Amino acid sequence: MNSPDPRGPQAMLPALRDFCAEQVDAEVAARITELARPGFALTPAGPGEAAGNSRFGGRALLEPGIPWPACDGFPLSLHAVLDTDPLAPWLDGLFPPGTGLLNFFYLDTQSEQTHPDAWDPYGTYGFRTDRALGCVLPARSAQAVEVDPPARASVFEPIPWAATYGLLLPHAFDPVWGTVDLGPELDEKTCGGSFVFLEEVFPRWSDRPPGVIEPPGPEDRVDLAFGRHQGTTGNGPHLPAGAGPNDYHHLLQLTGNDQWNMGGDGGTLHWAMPTAALHVGDFSQAVPTPDLS
Repeated sequence: MNSPDPRGPQAMLPALRDFCAEQVDAEVAARITELARPGFALTPAGPGEAAGNSRFGGRALLEPGIPWPACDGFPLSLHAVLDTDPLAPWLDGLFPPGTGLLNFFYLDTQSEQTHPDAWDPYGTYGFRTDRALGCVLPARSAQAVEVDPPARASVFEPIPWAATYGLLLPHAFDPVWGTVDLGPELDEKTCGGSFVFLEEVFPRWSDRPPGVIEPPGPEDRVDLAFGRHQGTTGNGPHLPAGAGPNDYHHLLQLTGNDQWNMGGDGGTLHWAMPTAALHVGDFSQAVPTPDLS
């Protein structure tokens, strides 16, 4: 797993800023570049390509004594594991060293394995962002053991992930654009910054510097870790009520595969958490943030 620049993401930002400044005002280019966050494109791994234990599906990797999470008594399903040990060097101290493995759980009502009883708690919470519907459980790598799921939980065949380092800018409809002064010329192009299509702002967007991750289209099967969400519906993840556009940090985006797909027109499932909590490793504050049409 090779970084596009072994010196880290900060070394890539000047090239991105210069690229932007060739096409828009230099101060505006700097403001846009400041929105870029380091993250990873996750794709099915070939032999020897997996990013540690990172994978879609499989069995949970938990520390002994950690209970399996449930929603109103119904077990959640393990959707993914991120192995932060090989990923951390690219993330500029985003979370504490030794965070290890992150297990991503959600109430499965979107696969052929869905248990009929899952609709009872799901009907209570619907598509709302609620910790009852999903969670993230960390596990120190040296203490983690594979845990069999309880009855009624879905078990997906594991798909190991390769991770490609890069920078991610906000999706076109990310509300964070509304916090950036884009100047009068771009305001006219972007309806006052309410949505920003980078390929329209930058006519040479296809020539952007290496390592700037292209947002996946509705038909793409590219999952994303950290960085910024890249929604496919024009809505973006549903953050908790009252959350500001800079209060939460993106953790994982699942676009779906042959075993599981989020409902809606190209819907994606995300998890996010308050940035301040991520810095101290308090993953109890992580929440599911689905992006649905």
